[in-house]
This record gives sequence, C-alpha cells and structure tokens, in this order.
Amino acid sequence: MPPADAPAKARSPTPALAAAFSPAATPAPEPAPEPTSKAATPAPPSRHPSLAPAREATPAVESPAAPDASDAVDAVDTEAAEGTIDLETFHQILDLDEDDTHDFSKEMVTAYFTQANTTFGEMDEAYKAKDLTKLSSLGHFLKGSSAALGVAHVQASCERIQHYGQLRDEDTGTDLTDESALQKIEPLLSRVKKEYNVAEAWLKKWYEDNTVPADDGE
Repeated sequence: MPPADAPAKARSPTPALAAAFSPAATPAPEPAPEPTSKAATPAPPSRHPSLAPAREATPAVESPAAPDASDAVDAVDTEAAEGTIDLETFHQILDLDEDDTHDFSKEMVTAYFTQANTTFGEMDEAYKAKDLTKLSSLGHFLKGSSAALGVAHVQASCERIQHYGQLRDEDTGTDLTDESALQKIEPLLSRVKKEYNVAEAWLKKWYEDNTVPADDGE
C-alpha cells in the first residue's frame, strides 16, 4: 500500500500546448569555412553533412514531430471533432490520467454519458409540462458538465435552453413570452441530442483506439 502522504503525481502541460507557447528553436549559425593551405591536413568528414557545404544556406524544412501518447487525440478524425469537441479542454482531462489505461478520464466520460441521457429525458418531461424554470435549470446543469469535458456544441445549445427558460434571448437582447420561449426550445431539444450523439461517438472511438488494457499481473 502506498504511503498516505505520497506526493501527488506532477502533471505537466500537454506537449501540444507546450509546443504552441514555446518559442521556436533558433538554428545555430553555420561555422565559417577555414582557409585552406597547401600543407593543410584534410578535415575529417562533418558529423552534420547538412551544415558542411559552404554554399548559401536555405531555410530548413522542419519535419513534423512524431505524436506522443498525449497527442493521440489529434490523430482521431480531428476534422470531425472540430467544434464538437474542444480538444484543448479534452487534453487537460487526459492529463489527469496516471497511465495509458486512461481509467480516470474514461470514468468521467462514462458518467457524463449517463448524466446527459438522464437530463435529456427530464428536459422532455419539463417541456411537455411547459416548465420553463425546470428547463432553464436542466440546461444550466448539462451546460456545466459538457463544458468540463469540452463537449462544445452541447454546451452551447444547453446555454441557449438555459436563457430561453429564463425568458431571455441573449442573441437579440430581448425578453420572451412563455409561448415564444417554448417555441425556441422545442427545436433545440432535437438539435442538442444530435450534437450529443456525435460527441458520444467521437469520444467512444477515441478510447477504443487509444486505451491500453491494464496489466492483469499488477
């Protein structure tokens, strides 16, 4: 059993974020060619052939760095995830994992799936009852949990439901009647479920492709 006061795991920024804010490396200047003489001994071959020629230097084309484990998310259909998943937030969630089993973050995501489906059912009931206060509360609740995992589209739609339930249209800066608020919420309920389905499928695929099974021998 680990000691009670074992230090917490040091978490560092993801390589992708670190690279984005780190200054680009400045290439070392080429050494000036030494004058040659008749008695000069031939120099040994350069260890860096690309720096050896004395011709005019041309800008080097940097090869993309190989993705490491924490950047695997970028290899999973990033285009499909754009807007649906906030990848920066998702990277931060992955930083909480202790190893490549991703047990901690996967547990958070699985709990979110259950929570979202339960909330959608409650939203449907509140809509049928024309309970705008309840709809606003549920929108606020699911907005927060979606934001925590970077489920951006669901977050945005839930925020609208929250405001409409408060009889407020923040896009136009106008107040709403009960009837007009319900009219705006109705199509949003269908839309937010579709957005959730896209996000759920993407997250499930990421964990299927990137989770390393736990070692049974440990």
